[in-house]
Amino acid sequence: MSPHQNQTTFSLITGIVVGFTFAFLVLAPSTVYKPSLQYYRDHPRNLHNEDEFQINSHGHMHEHHDFHNEEDMDGLEGPNAVVGDHSENDTFHRMTDTSVADALYRKVRILCWVMTGPANHETKAKHVKATWGKRCNILLFMSSQEDKSLPAIALKVKEGRDNLWAKTKESFKYVYDHYFDDADWFMKADDDTYVILENLRYMLYPTDPNDPIYFGCKFKPYVTQGYMSGGAGYVLSKEALRRFVEDAMPNKKLCRQDHAGAEDVEIGKCLANVNVLAGDSRDPEARGRFFPFSPTHHLIPGHVDKSFWYWSYIFYNETQGMDCCSDNAISFHYIDPRMMYAMEYLIYHLRPFGIGYKPQLPQLELPKLSDDNLAKINEAVDKNKQKR
Repeated sequence: MSPHQNQTTFSLITGIVVGFTFAFLVLAPSTVYKPSLQYYRDHPRNLHNEDEFQINSHGHMHEHHDFHNEEDMDGLEGPNAVVGDHSENDTFHRMTDTSVADALYRKVRILCWVMTGPANHETKAKHVKATWGKRCNILLFMSSQEDKSLPAIALKVKEGRDNLWAKTKESFKYVYDHYFDDADWFMKADDDTYVILENLRYMLYPTDPNDPIYFGCKFKPYVTQGYMSGGAGYVLSKEALRRFVEDAMPNKKLCRQDHAGAEDVEIGKCLANVNVLAGDSRDPEARGRFFPFSPTHHLIPGHVDKSFWYWSYIFYNETQGMDCCSDNAISFHYIDPRMMYAMEYLIYHLRPFGIGYKPQLPQLELPKLSDDNLAKINEAVDKNKQKR
C-alpha cells in the first residue's frame, strides 16, 4: 500500500472514531437513557416521580471543618485537591489552582441527600458517590434498605411512587435530627441528578443560611410564589429546614399529612406557608443554573418544541441554545451513570490550553432578606390561607 493510501486510511479511521465519540456525547442522554423526554410530553406530573425511588441514607462522606475567617482558608485542602490521586501529578492538573473552591468547601457547608432505592444502589447511587457526591461536605443516601457499601440509610417508608412525599419528609426529618449543626445548606437530589457543588457554593456564598429561603429550578403552577423542580434538585437554608421540620410538617393546616402528592409541589406549599422564600437562582445575566433535563435538551435550539409542557411551567423566561444556561450552571437531571463520568471528565479534567480563569468572590456582607421580599412571602402565605 502506498504512503498516500496509508494516510487516507488513517484519516478515515480517525474521522469515524471522532464522529462516534461526538455522537455519543450529544445523543446519549436523549436516546440511550429511558424513559425519554417524549414519555413525559403528555404526562408532566410524571416528572416529579419518574422512577420508583426509594429513600436511602447513611452514606455520609462527613468531612466537616469549622471556618471562622479568611486566614482559615490558607493551607486547607478540599475535595478538589485530589490528594493521593494520580491527577495531582498530571501535567495540566499541576497548573490548576483550586484554593478558592477549597476555601468555599469549608465556608459554605452543604449536606446532600440523594433519593434512591435498593434497586438503584448498584446501578445509580454508587456512581453518584464516585462522581459529584464526593464534593458534598456530607453525603447521605436515603433508601428503604440499609447498604453499608454506600452507606445507605433505611427509612421506615414503603417504596414506590406513591410514597415519594413521605420519603422526602422523613429524609429532611432525619437530616434535621442528626446533622442540623453540621451544615449550613441542605440539598435534595435524585440519583440521576448531576450537581456541580463548586457553582452551588458560589451562588450560596452571599446568602445568610439563617434567612428562610430555598433555591432550585423554579416552576410556577400550584404555588403562588413558585416551587422548585424535584429532579433538578433544590437546596434549603438552615432556617428553611428548621421551619419545615418544626413548624410545617406537624401542622395539618400548613403541610400535607398523607403520603400522596408530588414531593416538590407539596414541599413548595409547606415552605410558602411558613414564610420561606422561593429564591431566584439565576446568574447576573438572568440565565438559569438548575435544570430539570439533560444539557442537550436545553442547549440544542428546537430540541424541545414550544408545545411541550415545560415552557408553561418554567417561572422565568428561558432561551434555547448556548445562552440558555449559566456558565456557572449547578445541576442537570436525567443523567445516566455513563454520562455522569463523561461530565466528570469534561468539567474537572479536560483543559483547553492557554485559557486562564481567575475566580473572584463578591466583596460583600451577607445580606438579609429585603422588606420587599418579606412582603412577597407574606402576600403568598395569605393567598394560600385563603385557598384552604
